[in-house]
Amino acid sequence: MLKKINFEKARRQLVERLIAEGVIRSEKVKKAMLSVPREEFVPEDVKKWAYVDEPLPIGHGQTISAPHMVALMTELLDPNPGDKVLEIGTGSGYQAAILAEIVAKNDPLKRGHVYTIERIPELADFARKNLEKTSYSKYVTVIVGDGTLGYPEKAPYDRIIVTAAAPDIPKPLLEQLKPGGVLVIPVGDLGLQRLLVVKKREDGSIVVKEDTYCVFVPLIGKYGWREGMSW
Repeated sequence: MLKKINFEKARRQLVERLIAEGVIRSEKVKKAMLSVPREEFVPEDVKKWAYVDEPLPIGHGQTISAPHMVALMTELLDPNPGDKVLEIGTGSGYQAAILAEIVAKNDPLKRGHVYTIERIPELADFARKNLEKTSYSKYVTVIVGDGTLGYPEKAPYDRIIVTAAAPDIPKPLLEQLKPGGVLVIPVGDLGLQRLLVVKKREDGSIVVKEDTYCVFVPLIGKYGWREGMSW
């Protein structure tokens, strides 16, 4: 029988380390990372490693991002209470829960919402179950589809985050970003990418800032990589 793990203690220690390393810089990201139980967003067989700062397999060739990358991307996105957020690449639902904690859960006067798109139906179901059992499902809508097309039904968005690697910034996502909004996306080739922080000015013009290098699974879709390409 496995030794019982104190997940809350492990979560706190991880967050403290990410603060010390300068990854977590804001109080809102700190609170979100402390509040969302990552162990509830991974398969049972890897749960014991939930607070190791590494990506973990979640099935179907996909991974849950390392906690430091989730924290970093959330800091770069800078979501606020009341924001409408679009996430591309739901995975297990963990990043969506972190975003929901910030934009929707803690301010009853500013109930934002997270719309998240997953192309693999089985993962979308896994994410829905995870969000339901952790009480985030009321703040998050999971959609099955091609994330490179965005979700025009609820556009425009204050914030858009892409958790898969794109060859370029998908045009529909730029179109669905609200003036004054922010888009965070890894862009590059199939081996290495750069996190881009894209801001749309009030006049509709685009400003792109490069951040850290990273490695993500490929963004598959009309404005991404083709299905079946070798990683």
